[in-house]
Amino acid sequence: RFNWSELIPLRLWGRTLGLQTENSQFLLEGMPFRIFGGSMHYFRVPREYWEDRMLKMKACGLNTLTTYVPWNLHEQERGKFDFSQNLDLEAFLSLAAKNGLWVILRPGPYICSEWDLGGLPSWLLQDPEMQLRTTYKGFTEAVDAYFDHLMPIVVPLQASTIHYSLCPQYKKGGPIIAVQVENEYGSYAKDPKYMTYVKMALLNRGIVELLMTSDNKNGLSFGLVEGALATVNFQKLEPGLLKYLDTVQRDQPKMVMEYWTGWFDNWGGPHYVFDADEMVNTVASILKLGASINLYMFHGGTNFGFMNGALEADEYKSDVTSYDYDAVLTEAGDYTSKFFKLRQLFSMIIGQPLPLPPMIESKASYGAILLHQYISLWDVLPTLLQPIKSELPINMENLHLNDSSGQSYGYVLYETVIFGGGHLHSRDHVRDRAQVFVNTMYVGELDYNTVELSLPEGQGFRQLRLLVENRGRVNYGLALNEQRKGLIGDVFLNKTPLRNFKIYSLDMKPGFMKSLRHVAGWSAVPDYFVGPAFFRGRLWIEHQPQDTFLKLQGWEKGVVFVNGQNLGRYWKIGPQETLYLPGPWLWKGSNEIVIFEERTAGRIIQSVDIPYLGRTQYVD
Repeated sequence: RFNWSELIPLRLWGRTLGLQTENSQFLLEGMPFRIFGGSMHYFRVPREYWEDRMLKMKACGLNTLTTYVPWNLHEQERGKFDFSQNLDLEAFLSLAAKNGLWVILRPGPYICSEWDLGGLPSWLLQDPEMQLRTTYKGFTEAVDAYFDHLMPIVVPLQASTIHYSLCPQYKKGGPIIAVQVENEYGSYAKDPKYMTYVKMALLNRGIVELLMTSDNKNGLSFGLVEGALATVNFQKLEPGLLKYLDTVQRDQPKMVMEYWTGWFDNWGGPHYVFDADEMVNTVASILKLGASINLYMFHGGTNFGFMNGALEADEYKSDVTSYDYDAVLTEAGDYTSKFFKLRQLFSMIIGQPLPLPPMIESKASYGAILLHQYISLWDVLPTLLQPIKSELPINMENLHLNDSSGQSYGYVLYETVIFGGGHLHSRDHVRDRAQVFVNTMYVGELDYNTVELSLPEGQGFRQLRLLVENRGRVNYGLALNEQRKGLIGDVFLNKTPLRNFKIYSLDMKPGFMKSLRHVAGWSAVPDYFVGPAFFRGRLWIEHQPQDTFLKLQGWEKGVVFVNGQNLGRYWKIGPQETLYLPGPWLWKGSNEIVIFEERTAGRIIQSVDIPYLGRTQYVD
């Protein structure tokens, strides 16, 4: 049994030695310590709910929070850094300390995490020679510039006081007891010098805490770096798996950095669930073997906006908007049976009363919301968007936009003039999905599986339009360097490459959505209409707003914005059928809802108080 009641950040500030290893155990302030950790990502949870989720961690029996840091949100445009509002990392880490949680920080630069390009900014791909996650100069220079901004936020929040004599302005200390070097590099392992580079990039900027690496069993020996504790990731505890750590490092504490409490979902697949009893029994077995553990995820949250990642194994599969993950807390932060089973297990081990679990926030069902106005994308183009003119197609990242940082997310429209019809062939240059129009008439789609279409014959010159969606960049595996989006090469009509494009960027950032509100041409929605178009309506709320879920039955595929906040994508192929709408993003009174629908629109959406994430399938 462990009594850690004295080992909390606020009580140890100014005198802690930080986390150390001695033989096969962790020491904190010289006392034996076990990490009972849980993952929660500040960028996937509304800031107003950070503390609620932390209190639930404490009530479950956890003593440590782990979080990734997403480079692609903090530096969306090269050289412009954002650590404000929901990206206020300092506030998040300080809140963890206030609530008695230590922190293992996982700053990347690559984070995987079912997040677009594993957290790497898409503007890195403007360089045709770019080699991500290597010591390629173009990559390391960008990492250095990013770490130069990130580390001054992180360094003062370390637990150890070793560095204070060097930096006397840092008097307070903080909750960070360990820092991870990169992430699962053993599964990539393209450059033997790279992990040393990342380690030194951390040390040279003032990181003094215990360093760790994190890999699955197969990648473990390839992801090591001298001076960092190796940890392992898994869901099923195979016999001898933890002992395998001894083969790569002797007499060190054993740590499961990612014990997968559930799994993520892809569009077109099932909603994966992982049996609660099996999960808790495995956690108990890990602890019985003397190991420390981090639950990935304790609380998954949401891939708001266009930030979901994708898989590319046999075929490309993009991740859904929800990052519920069948985790210990639901996407909206509610308790599951996993929470109470784990709480029971941890309380027996800790041997002292745990804090009472906070009350659940009730959810609202605001009923049917009428989308009463629409404007076609074709009517928006001349008013709001200035096209880029180019003889050749240009991929999204290389469009001359956003202070030369290109376009990162959303859609791109490619427009050219054709004479006659015939055979259209993409040569697999569409990333990831293109709706094809002749003038405004829908002809079909091009994607990874469909690479050719027949265009109808017609009189005179006509506009050929390809509306291409970036469905999310692959976040894991060896294909990271090939994640450019839009048209990545020539498209052919009757074996002749198309030329002379007008290219419109549809990134749907807040500035664009604000302009859309005031554009002329909104009109009443007719009985039947097909997109692409924007639809808008109002949700009136009488009392204090509460969390709700938007159900888009009768709609086909698109994106939902509420009061300018991008909730993420919906798609009728499922599994996800509801989008999470946090109460703090709603206002008392009138709330504006805008939907970009690619194809078939409904007339209403439903606000319901229960999420539906789809047909379930147990993880094998």
